[in-house]
Parts: sequence; structure tokens; C-alpha cells
Amino acid sequence: MKLSRLLFVLGLPLLIAGCATWKFGSKDAAQPSPSAQPTARSSSPDGASPAVIKSSAVAPAAPQTSVAGQPVILPLDFTASLGSVRRHGRLYTVGNRIVGEQGLPVSLAGNSFFWSQWQSHFYSAEVVKWLKLDWKASLVRAAMGVEGGGYLEHPQEEQARICTLVEAAIAADLYVIIDWHDHHAHQHTAQAVAFFETMARKYGKYPNVLYEIFNEPMQDVTWPNDVKPYAEKVVAAIRAIDPDNMIIVGSPTWSQDVDVVADDPIKAKNIAYSLHFYAGTHKQWLRDKALKALHKGLPLFVTEWGTCNADGNGDVDEASVREWMDFMQQWGLSHCNWAVSDKDEAASIVKPGTSVQGHWVEDDLTTSGRLVREWMRSWAAASGAL
Repeated sequence: MKLSRLLFVLGLPLLIAGCATWKFGSKDAAQPSPSAQPTARSSSPDGASPAVIKSSAVAPAAPQTSVAGQPVILPLDFTASLGSVRRHGRLYTVGNRIVGEQGLPVSLAGNSFFWSQWQSHFYSAEVVKWLKLDWKASLVRAAMGVEGGGYLEHPQEEQARICTLVEAAIAADLYVIIDWHDHHAHQHTAQAVAFFETMARKYGKYPNVLYEIFNEPMQDVTWPNDVKPYAEKVVAAIRAIDPDNMIIVGSPTWSQDVDVVADDPIKAKNIAYSLHFYAGTHKQWLRDKALKALHKGLPLFVTEWGTCNADGNGDVDEASVREWMDFMQQWGLSHCNWAVSDKDEAASIVKPGTSVQGHWVEDDLTTSGRLVREWMRSWAAASGAL
């Protein structure tokens, strides 16, 4: 895709306040209907308006230097501190779109880290900074493994890893998704509530933070009986502490049944819904499900996507990736690529044994890593952040 075309696509909405339709020529994505186009003051799908939609420029938050019982988070350095959060401020859902504090559509591109218990060597401030400086990431996703030797067995160790990434992202002025990376979260409600209450108390004051409360519900659960009741409990716990920051909710069938959710969304403010895809497995049929949800007013956030098959292997499907990128550009969706990992599989962005400190050269990257880096840098250039 030519950079000039991409610049036009993502740059136009920034020039027209309140414009929500991104005119991009995708063969598979229908144009948003007029009713699906939010304005800066329109209501969210549940009828709740964003807590703050300001018309003035976003004032950068001052670094925290001394707050009793709270982490001390300082910018990594002056140049690195200028990032996506200073640009957009706190994120809100407006209709089926995600906007910044000025009411303008926001489309972010970033990286998801791997299950924390298995690739913890990449959970560092150095890697976060490198992803921002070289890959031009505007957000990162901290995927805290829950089962399989994760949080359920080692809560302190796993929480510490998440805190490392969250504080690194805040210091780098990036958005960060705190991800409860679990396929059976509805069976661990009490643990999830306790964890997110802790996260909300520590980090809820920072506009950088987004909460993803159920990574991928599986096929053996339903939205009304399993996922939604769980989500309502966790959302209520977070909102009792943090009334503002965005909460992202998954759906059955590995966060693909967004069309089902659109008929019965959660009645709370600033809720988005995750959509996961892997380019080698998920094709037009999943975009059709996403389109149904979008036309019904559901705000989507692609918190995890891969260039290959859903099992993390197979060939990198560049043609399918392009179709998905067209679709996400069309609808202004934000996305995180899976995964910051050196595991010997197609989805990893770096090869086995690569430095865990960042500073990667092209030979360190996998086929997937090279493709994802190119797309992320193009996304940043189109938004004027490169």
C-alpha cells in the first residue's frame, strides 16, 4: 500500500472534527451508515455519554513524583515522553467509535506481549521504549497469563510483571492494555475482581490505562449466561474505583461473537468490545460479523491479531493481512499484534535467542515481525506521529 494513500485515509478525520467515517477503498468493508457515525457529543450504545469530551487541547499530565502508596513514574527521557497519550488524552467510546478527549476518532497500532509466565524476559521498560522509538507503537498490551502456571499459582510474580509494563508505558506516554489473559475467566471471577481492583487503585488516575477483563472466552460458553454476568461484576468493581478509563470486554468463540454481543451490550459507560483475528484463519466471514456489530453501534477494539493461523503457526498470509488492514482503516479500529515473543512459531516478532533489550536489527525479526513493523510505522506516519 502506498504511504500517500494511507496518509490520506487516516489523516482526513483529524482535519474534520467529529467525522467518523474513514473513506478507504476496501472491497470487503461496507461504508458506515449515517446512523453509525458518531459526533463528538453523541451517546454511546448504552445511552451513556463520555465523561469528558473537551474541545480544547489536551494538557499533558505531570509526572508523579510523590504520591503516598502509589508508584513513582517518571518519563524515560524528554523526547520519549511525547507520545500518543499526550496527543489524544483519555479514550472514550462514542457510538461505534473510539475517540480522544477532543472528540476526534483515534486509531492506535501497537504490540501485544506474550503470555507473561512464558515470555517474561521481554517484560521490560527497555522493550517498551524500543517498540515506541523504532516500531512507532502507540500502545502495548500486557497479557497476564492466568492459568497454566500464571496468576492463579503465582499472583505476586505475575502482577509484578504487569506493573513493570504498565509503568514503562506510562513513562513512555503510551496507552497500555492490562489484559486478564484467560480462557476461563468466568470461573475465576473473585480473583479477577481482586486483581482489577488493585490495578484500578494503582493506575486508574492515568489516562494511559485500559482494562481488558476477559481475553478469549471459548466456544463452550454463552454471552448471556457466562461472559456478560462475569463482565458486569468486574466492570462494577473497576468503576467503583476508576469511573473513567476504558474497559474492554471479550465475547464467546475466542472474542469473535461480537455480533451476538451487539444485541445485548453491557449497560455501563465507556465499554468497548474486543475482536480477535488471525489472518491465515479468519477471513471475510469474521469481518461480516464485525460489520453487523459496528452497524448496531458496538465499538470494537482489536486487542489481538496475528499474521498467520490461529494456532500461531502456518505461513504469514500477507494478502489477508492487507484485507484486514483495509478493514481496520475503513472503520478506524485500533489494534495490537500478537506477539512480542521469541518462541519458535510464526506469530512471534523476533527469532529465538534474540536480545531481550530491544535494539533489534532486521535480521533479528521474523517474517511476521518485519511485516508488522512496516504496518505499524505506516500507521504512525499516517497519523503524523512518525
